[in-house]
Amino acid sequence: MIYDVRHVTTYSYETPVSFARCSLRLEPMSGDGQRLISHSVDIRPRPAERTVRRDFFGTLTESVLIETAHRSLRIDSRSRVSVERLAPARDAASPPWERVREAAFAASSLKAASPVGYVFASALVPVLRPVTEYAFASFPPDRGILAGAADLMRRIRSEFKYDPKATVISTPLRDVFEKRRGVCQDFAHVMIAGLRGLGLPAAYVSGYLRTVPPPGQPRLQGADATHAWVSVWCGSELGWIGFDPTNDLMVGGDHVVLAIGRDFADVSPVDGVIVGARKQKLNVAVDVLLVE
Repeated sequence: MIYDVRHVTTYSYETPVSFARCSLRLEPMSGDGQRLISHSVDIRPRPAERTVRRDFFGTLTESVLIETAHRSLRIDSRSRVSVERLAPARDAASPPWERVREAAFAASSLKAASPVGYVFASALVPVLRPVTEYAFASFPPDRGILAGAADLMRRIRSEFKYDPKATVISTPLRDVFEKRRGVCQDFAHVMIAGLRGLGLPAAYVSGYLRTVPPPGQPRLQGADATHAWVSVWCGSELGWIGFDPTNDLMVGGDHVVLAIGRDFADVSPVDGVIVGARKQKLNVAVDVLLVE
């Protein structure tokens, strides 16, 4: 399948901003059944400087410097992506989770794809005993890693409530877990924390999910949003497999990968600093269109 993705981020400021430096992670990745066909980013006001680099995880990160005074910053990203990814069955054969844990800790490579980099706590995902105990219920002795991770994903989907008003980006993981409320970022962090508490490698994935409107209803432009899910290392033979706890979905052809890291802090699509005062307003609109 081929998708056209448009991701428009608009900041509106109460008073003029004299200076801004931003980091953009808006180019979809290639690999694991996904291929980037084209990508462009239009920025208004026009930056004085734009530089690009690949970070440790392979994400293209663009640094933008804006020296023109402005009250609105608009970042319009457009990509065309080919996705040919089949989701494995939840009950497919897979190695026992204990064996996967042993293999992860025995890994000697420190490259981005190595499981050892995703076993330990990170900035936004501490290892907490209550979360580890919650995850442990899905992993009885000798259970296959696929089945265990799929069961944990299912439980998060059924026992946590999607509530955009319950959390903000800075809400601690402990609060999310106690409230059992949040958004896709929160559910991904909870699942990652539980898996890491068991010694299992889990990465945070940001991207997009194609949404299909109910029968007879038109699709609303800009109704989509950035999404987040979890990639679990399932041993050297199976490699990394995607799990979407917000929707209880094995990741397949409807998911478009934008960036991969240890948690949201590694993959934020847009972040940075500004010189200004008073309030600001953020608006994000995303369209994921299937190219017929």
